[in-house]
Amino acid sequence: MPAPLMLYDNWERTLRPFAPLAKGAPVGLYTCGPTVYDYQHIGNFRTFLFEDVLKRVLEWNGYPVRHVMNITDVGHLTSDADTGEDKMEKGARRTGKSAWEIAQLYTDDFLLNLKLLNIEGATILCRATDHIAEQIAFIEDIERKGYTYTTSDGVYFDTGKLDGYGYLARLDIHGLDAGRRVELGEKRLPTDFALWKFSPPGEKRQMEWDSPWGRGFPGWHIECSAMAQKYLGDFFDIHCGGEDHIPVHHTNEIAQTQARVGTRLANFWMHGYFLLMNDAKMAKSAGEFLRIQSLAQRGYDPLVYRYLCLTAHYRTQMSFSWEAMDAAATALERMRNGFFALPADPAAKSDAGYVERFGNEINDDLNVPRALAIAWEVLRGDLPPGVKRATLLTFDEVLGLGLAQWAPKEVDVPADVKALAEARAAARKAKQWAEADRLRGELAALGFEMEDQPGGYRLKKR
Repeated sequence: MPAPLMLYDNWERTLRPFAPLAKGAPVGLYTCGPTVYDYQHIGNFRTFLFEDVLKRVLEWNGYPVRHVMNITDVGHLTSDADTGEDKMEKGARRTGKSAWEIAQLYTDDFLLNLKLLNIEGATILCRATDHIAEQIAFIEDIERKGYTYTTSDGVYFDTGKLDGYGYLARLDIHGLDAGRRVELGEKRLPTDFALWKFSPPGEKRQMEWDSPWGRGFPGWHIECSAMAQKYLGDFFDIHCGGEDHIPVHHTNEIAQTQARVGTRLANFWMHGYFLLMNDAKMAKSAGEFLRIQSLAQRGYDPLVYRYLCLTAHYRTQMSFSWEAMDAAATALERMRNGFFALPADPAAKSDAGYVERFGNEINDDLNVPRALAIAWEVLRGDLPPGVKRATLLTFDEVLGLGLAQWAPKEVDVPADVKALAEARAAARKAKQWAEADRLRGELAALGFEMEDQPGGYRLKKR
């Protein structure tokens, strides 16, 4: 049996054994989804890939998962200081479409890319705009408990009234310099944040609602607290996001839930680390960013990017380069071809020893790079072909590379090339090695490579 599942919890800042809070019930998993004011870039998808691996590892260990992911289609301001425009309104102006239209456009693109990367869909995909009533009710409860105050531009959470605010990020509240960090305005403390923003006087927003405090729209953080609690309860198993969510978004989610029900929302807080390009975090605010379609335009299968992300641990920053993509493309092609060459044997079972070793690695805080190395060890090893195939299929339940669904592209092979290939196969069978090598050279001169496989061969263009 593999070792028990250990996960790194950012709340405790340590590895902890994982066990579901409720025996026999699905694991409650909440992952912060996209803000759909623009396309998602490949750095965003590195986080979504980490969360997909986590979900697959939970399922591999026999835990059903109730996965909730939000779609932020309102309330995310352009600054963590609750200043600037709503990103949706800004995106609408940039594109000439309505905020509702761009929300649908970028949500559809996001969901398409999840499929291209073989990322399992969420059990529940919930939009912020579909849960305004829940967010208002949440704010009302916080207000009744004395954690809010109202300014000219909105209703704010008073972080000074919450003991232990900022524990997730280990914030030095007293050391924050409000004058340098943010423009304080009417806020009492620089860490205070908007729960509800009022629509600017005399300005008609595309997305605004009536509330007990006036017409306006919710802050960014309240949506996740409200929707997570609605679908997963007051205290659930795991909450995930990117490392940039730790100091602000997740810190504020926790504060809201502590104020309302007295829990930290989730038992485990897990975060994927940045993808770096030219030693800088990839971000839409920089103006230039790579999409999954950008990779496809350069001829890469999207699963090459998935493979690349599997080669780095989720808690380490990963540098992106085209050279790294080329290496990942070569490795994935070799793995696919090696797996495809293995004959299927319905009676064959996975090798227990290798499965245990693989399980030990993925259960060690999702150490997929070492688990991937074991997959290569199996592919190159001397297990019977049917057992090798069955073992790799078991591994692929976590790796998600779709090995069983892949097949080489059909190549239009001219008759003279087929004749040469058959002649070389016959020479090989007769152990006429010099003749076989000569015929391989003729095939190469015609632009074809002959790959020997158990029981036959395969031709592919060079």
